[in-house]
Amino acid sequence: MRDTTRPRLPFEVWALVAGGFTVALGYGVVAPAIPQFALEFGVSAFAASAIVSAFALMRLLSAPLAGWVVGRFGERRTYTVGILIVALSTGAAAFAADYTQFVVLRGLGGVGSTMFTVAATALLVKVSPPDARGRVASLNAAGFLLGGLLGPVFGGIVASFGLRAPFVFYFATLLAAATVVAVALRRSRAAGAPVPLSGAEAEAGSALRLGEALRVPQYRALLLSVFAFGWASYGVRVSVLPILVAVAFGGDATVAAWVLAAYAAGNAILIFPSGRWNDTLGRKPVLITGMAVLAVTYAAVPASPGVWTAAAVMFVAGAGSALVNPGQQAVLADVLAQRRGGQVVAGYSMMSDLGGVLGPAVAGAVVDLAGFGWAFGITAALLVAASIAWSLIPDSRGLAPADSAR
Repeated sequence: MRDTTRPRLPFEVWALVAGGFTVALGYGVVAPAIPQFALEFGVSAFAASAIVSAFALMRLLSAPLAGWVVGRFGERRTYTVGILIVALSTGAAAFAADYTQFVVLRGLGGVGSTMFTVAATALLVKVSPPDARGRVASLNAAGFLLGGLLGPVFGGIVASFGLRAPFVFYFATLLAAATVVAVALRRSRAAGAPVPLSGAEAEAGSALRLGEALRVPQYRALLLSVFAFGWASYGVRVSVLPILVAVAFGGDATVAAWVLAAYAAGNAILIFPSGRWNDTLGRKPVLITGMAVLAVTYAAVPASPGVWTAAAVMFVAGAGSALVNPGQQAVLADVLAQRRGGQVVAGYSMMSDLGGVLGPAVAGAVVDLAGFGWAFGITAALLVAASIAWSLIPDSRGLAPADSAR
């Protein structure tokens, strides 16, 4: 019997969760093959790793454009066009003749990635029921998590057909995601192009501008929070942690993968309860707790006496991540209050990407100069700063549109 106390989620949510799962599945297949494929062109290890940076940099630089496109053409068109750009550039990358072509194609993929990410986030926060914003955010995160976990499983099978095969597979999954979302949202009024308003509606405003959002303390805290989270989770965890495993514990890539898998396991255990707690307890206590857990674990992992201890610490870190991730998207939804806000979402995405770009570079340099303890200590300090920022402001749950427009 269906629980009538839980609000029914709009169909747009399920379409976007399915699309996100499909995208994450394909990316999990292709990600390990990207630097290896670059090495086939006879370039250095630095040049091969720069492929990942080129994608991330173009995501960062194209975020303002993506926000404008969402505001001008609507979420459905932006999502579809963005994901098709990634699909076509990925498919073409499978047939790249040299390193330069590969870099350019991956850079174009970064532009498309930002377009569909900003569009999907903007639509999710707009259609999320006020009392189920945490639940929607946890569903979205769970879709990406499941796809990311299954991707490497399929990746081993697909890679057996050659290093170009994962790109073809990702091309196919992206086309599937674009088709699912485009068909599912074809009659969605929320996802369509904005309709010009007049009279009282125009005076009230149907969109939240970036300048207005920056005057909202919860949005300012959110920008710091997603920057710190991007630095730690999307940056240091995937770049510096494997180096720590190799240098401190003598582990190879397989051992590093197990440590990262422990993080994913901790995330999976709490991702659904986190959404429920955000909707019942509020965003603030869950975010403060999650940031504090992340800070403690990132500070502790360099002091781990062995690889299994490090894995256990990262398992706890994954649980902290599960507390933070849905809460941040729920705060964004609270600030927008079901209004359009392409530039507001783009700012949120841009700060996350900026953390993911700067984190590996700065932490890597600190490792060379002062060691792993300082690199992870700086990361922990950023997470503490975000936790303090959340503690100094009111909870965003129940934030009225009038409050978020001041």
